[in-house]
Amino acid sequence: MVLSSAHAEYLEGGAWVARRQEPSDYWIGVHSGLIKLAIYNASGRSCTLSGVPPGGWFGEGSVIKRELRKYDVAAIQPSLAMFVPSNTFHALLESSLPFTGFVIRQLNNRMGEFIASIQNSRLLDVDARVAQSLAQLFNPDLYPDTRRTLAISQEEVGLLAGVSRQRINQALQNLEKLRILRLSYNQIDVLDLERLYAFGREQI
Repeated sequence: MVLSSAHAEYLEGGAWVARRQEPSDYWIGVHSGLIKLAIYNASGRSCTLSGVPPGGWFGEGSVIKRELRKYDVAAIQPSLAMFVPSNTFHALLESSLPFTGFVIRQLNNRMGEFIASIQNSRLLDVDARVAQSLAQLFNPDLYPDTRRTLAISQEEVGLLAGVSRQRINQALQNLEKLRILRLSYNQIDVLDLERLYAFGREQI
């Protein structure tokens, strides 16, 4: 049922995946690349809610309620996204207890991630916000396929953290000096995941 109704789409970096205030017709997953959930105002300013790396799924809340999507979805880098139709999603909820349990855990973890994002944006300095934006990509319940080497540019990290590229560069260099991560061209190697998780938490 799932394979016959779902489909995949290749998306260029910067492409829209789904738009705010449009019907939530699909539950969406990320096979490769990096996608972000954000809200844009009329002037083009944005507030990033979350980044979704390979192995992550999102949008189940709006699909369950059959409501209009509450945020925009865009590919930060070239990505392969998977789309499961709303009717298929609901059929799985009604017929599969393991799937229902997965969705409940997904919703609980997503809520925790959003609360942490709001807390970080209001209480942490820039270096810590950057560290926590990267650390969120390693949530094992939401993003089980994230590896210690992230194929991501500094500009893309800035899009996730809501920080200018110049300030991102400074923050990442500070984290590199602490041997928490190592920088190379369009790549970040996380050397100490525990310290990345903990960085800046003393500010809260």
